[in-house]
Parts: sequence; C-alpha cells; structure tokens
Amino acid sequence: MSGYVHVYTGNGKGKTTAAMGLALRAAGAGWNVFIAQFGKPHHSSEVQALRRYDDRIAVRHYAGGMVEQGLAECKEALASGDYGLVVLDEANVGPMLEMFPADELLALLDARDDAVELVITGRYAPPIVMERADLVTEMREVKHYYQQGVLARVGIER
Repeated sequence: MSGYVHVYTGNGKGKTTAAMGLALRAAGAGWNVFIAQFGKPHHSSEVQALRRYDDRIAVRHYAGGMVEQGLAECKEALASGDYGLVVLDEANVGPMLEMFPADELLALLDARDDAVELVITGRYAPPIVMERADLVTEMREVKHYYQQGVLARVGIER
C-alpha cells in the first residue's frame, strides 16, 4: 500500500479536527499513529481523548526550544515503518512563524516511508509543500461566532 500526503490549511475551523478524526479512524483500523503538535497546549480535549488509545496513538508536543528535537523525532517516526499515519499538527505555520524553514517540512516529506500516510495541518501552508502533497484541503472561514465574542469552548475548540 502506498501512503499519501495530505495538507489541511486555510483560515477556517476544522484542520486539527479533521486530522484527529483521521487518526481515530486509522487507530480503529489497527494502525499505529504518531501525532506531533507544534506550539499547542498539552491539555487540549483532543489529547485527553487520544490518551485512551495510547496503545495505538502516540502524541508529542513541541514548542519553544523543543522544535528541533520535534523535527528529528518526526523524521524518525516517518522513516521507521512503525506508524501507518503521522500527523504534523500546526506544522504549516512553522515557516511563517520562523520556527523552522519550509525546507524542514520538505525534508520530512523526503524521509517518509512510502507506506506512511502523512497529514500536515495549519494555516499558511507553504506553496512548495502544497505542490508536493497528494491532497490539499483549504478550510475557508465564512462565518464564525468568535466574531461575536465567543471564546474557544472546551469540547468544541479546545
């Protein structure tokens, strides 16, 4: 089986949610899943739920000084053959926030074992990454209750 590269990007809600749904589906099918979250809190509701599947789903967090280590661990996960699905959550924003250059994302694509399905989420996906992807979905905000002052709610946005 050949794996594909997915990019979920855009300013709309649902990028991480789509990736976590795919992770649950893959785990339900017996796959091992590696999820790397860049710059996200450790205590989000999705992470709490995924911990119930820790025999199939590994979740790691990389922020601040951990980003370089995170990229190295992601490269290892992609090349190891241990995981059927690898999710790089919020990695698309890395180059824009100067956490790492877009070339680092390309290096991860190059390190990927052919059978591994890879999902990269986050706004501002670098064009070069979108060109290399097999599937690109852009979430577009049309209307959002945040504009009426509704903050992120537990169980829905966090």
